[in-house]
Amino acid sequence: MIKKKRNRARPPGSFEDRLQKFAEDARLAARKLPPGRERETLMKKARQTEAVMEVSESLTFRK
Repeated sequence: MIKKKRNRARPPGSFEDRLQKFAEDARLAARKLPPGRERETLMKKARQTEAVMEVSESLTFRK
C-alpha cells in the first residue's frame, strides 16, 4: 500500500495577514448586501476575526 504524502506547503502570508484579509473581505461582502440575516452573519464573522487578531497579537508580544 502506497502512502500519500501530506501537503506541507504553507499558505501565503502570515496568520495575521490572512486574518486581516478575511475580516476585510467579510466586511466588503456585507456592505454589498441588504440589511438582513446574511449581512449580520458576515459582520459577526468580521468582528470575531478581529477579536482573534487581538488575542493573537497579545500572545505574540507578551513579555
